[in-house]
Amino acid sequence: MNKKQKIIIALMIFAFLALVGWVLSTIPEAPENTEPKDEKRIMSYEGNTLVSEKDGKRQWLLKAEKMSVDVDTQDAYMEGIEVEFYNADGTTMKLTAPKGLYYYHDKNFGVYDGTKVITSDGAELTCDKLYWLSKDEMLVAEDNVKVKKDDFFASGNKAESKNGFSHFKIIGKAHVEKGVKHEENKKG
Repeated sequence: MNKKQKIIIALMIFAFLALVGWVLSTIPEAPENTEPKDEKRIMSYEGNTLVSEKDGKRQWLLKAEKMSVDVDTQDAYMEGIEVEFYNADGTTMKLTAPKGLYYYHDKNFGVYDGTKVITSDGAELTCDKLYWLSKDEMLVAEDNVKVKKDDFFASGNKAESKNGFSHFKIIGKAHVEKGVKHEENKKG
């Protein structure tokens, strides 16, 4: 191989290395992923109403001052809640609570931060949290539960009822008084 051929081969090797260097140095970086990562898609409403019916009969009607609904799950967070329950015997219950959650898939909801229920026959229930368990058709009150009507007073950690609290059971530190005007009844 003569000197001229060696120079051409060296130039070709140099050109090849320069080309490889240029290609490697100019590879663009992958673009940043601009799609949101697992962010919930939320729709917010004011003055919304939800209704639950079974066998063509209304079970309850829920109104909320504010409601935020997860678009994908249809679960809702609510504020300023009023719920009217309709019992098979024709009696009703009106529930009020500052905050709550509704789970679309199970048709369950829970309210909290101070809940008050008044029945059409004059009974009153107060508690910190109350849940409607659709599958069992049961109301469950928890934390600081107090039930009063006329000369009856009951308190405990938890109360359960399948018939709008006309019959219920008190669980945990249960206390029941009947036939006596209890101080709790005087506070209205």
